[in-house]
Amino acid sequence: MSWRIRVVHTTGYVYDAPVTRSFNEARLTPRADSRQNVILNRVETVPSTRSYRYTDYWGTAVTAFDLHAPHTELEVTGSSVVETEPFGDPGEELDWAALRSSQIADRFDEMLAPTTYVPRDRKLAAVAERFARELSPAQAVVAAAQWVHDTMDYIPGTTSVHTSAVQAYAEREGVCQDYAHLTLVLLRGMGIPSRYVSGYLHPNPVAEIGAPVAGQSHAWIEAWTGLWWGYDPTNNIAVNEQHVSVGVGRDYADVPPLKGIFSGGGSTDLEVVVEITRLA
Repeated sequence: MSWRIRVVHTTGYVYDAPVTRSFNEARLTPRADSRQNVILNRVETVPSTRSYRYTDYWGTAVTAFDLHAPHTELEVTGSSVVETEPFGDPGEELDWAALRSSQIADRFDEMLAPTTYVPRDRKLAAVAERFARELSPAQAVVAAAQWVHDTMDYIPGTTSVHTSAVQAYAEREGVCQDYAHLTLVLLRGMGIPSRYVSGYLHPNPVAEIGAPVAGQSHAWIEAWTGLWWGYDPTNNIAVNEQHVSVGVGRDYADVPPLKGIFSGGGSTDLEVVVEITRLA
């Protein structure tokens, strides 16, 4: 079953002194792929800016803009309408021998290597080894995500965007970013190419048509076992029509919704508001 979803993501910055120049990148444009059809997308700023778009190394659409006039506030809004569908069945999967071949290792090297957010860890490697020993690759993906879901407690505010998977696991607490990173540690430990996905999730599987609800940015994983397919460890569900994907990469560092640098100014107040509506 397909959905049509509108997402409005607004980020507001307030500076306690004028910013004289700022250079920014926004990753607020949903992906157009086999699961999603982007009907409308625009990224707007207040004050208004001249922007340009490009596709980054990982295939994510980026809106870049800069400001060269003094300002004490900046608001960035991404508005999108997207048609979504669930991922199909993982299909005919490779066995472990084929998945761990030198050809696959070379092809997906960047999605198998450790990162700052997804480091190697001996204890987690032992968990991954057990899944790989007992299950097929696709079954191991689901089992790893379910293990993370059962092991972690979802508690906002206990971690930050700079927390690694191992740090979150040590506390057994975190949010969707941590759940995704921890699942990636297990999958890459098994030799399964896997990537971090940023986007949005409509919280209601039986959402009323036309009723806007408060949403938030979300994160999940995609694994390659012969083709790419997605699973959401935070909610322990397969990626479906409620999910709107925006960016993919090795970890969160490759897909932040907004990042930039500025000169002048001082401390910054930040407010993020996401509104999501099922349209059909």
